[in-house]
Amino acid sequence: MRHVRGGGFTLIEVLVALAIVAIGMAAVMGALTSSANMISYLRDKTLAQWVALNQIANLRLSGQQPPAGTSNGDTDFAGRSWHWRQEVVATEVPGVERIDISVRPSEVKAGEDNGWFTTVSGIWGDAIGTPNGFQPDWGTQTVGGPASPGTLGGAQAPTTPGTVPPPGAQNPPGSK
Repeated sequence: MRHVRGGGFTLIEVLVALAIVAIGMAAVMGALTSSANMISYLRDKTLAQWVALNQIANLRLSGQQPPAGTSNGDTDFAGRSWHWRQEVVATEVPGVERIDISVRPSEVKAGEDNGWFTTVSGIWGDAIGTPNGFQPDWGTQTVGGPASPGTLGGAQAPTTPGTVPPPGAQNPPGSK
């Protein structure tokens, strides 16, 4: 007696193929879930940075010197509620303060030192540097005129003793 085998798959082959497909689909679903979570986190991190930047801009626009120390607050932005913490500290430059704004979604409950999505730093101040008497010689600029090597808009490029003139320029007096 002869056994005739049909052209189909055996039950074992079908089960092995289904197991391979199930493992592959689980890996694809895991990758999609991870990608969706990362996109959501990056969106929230970007919005938190915008909240912090808005807070610094509001401080600057108020024209009032922010009080030194730490303060907290909540704000609504992009359809969500955000919690922020502001730290104002003096710098070594008189009249200049550093402002650090940390932001997280209001629903994130964490300690004061963790759970923040972002921290943005800014500067507030009215310090003015004292002049040191140095005035650079920017040369003369003219409108039009053909420019040739060693000139700036048709005028001779400035040179000072002890400097190397630009290529094509004449040597300044007293140089070799």
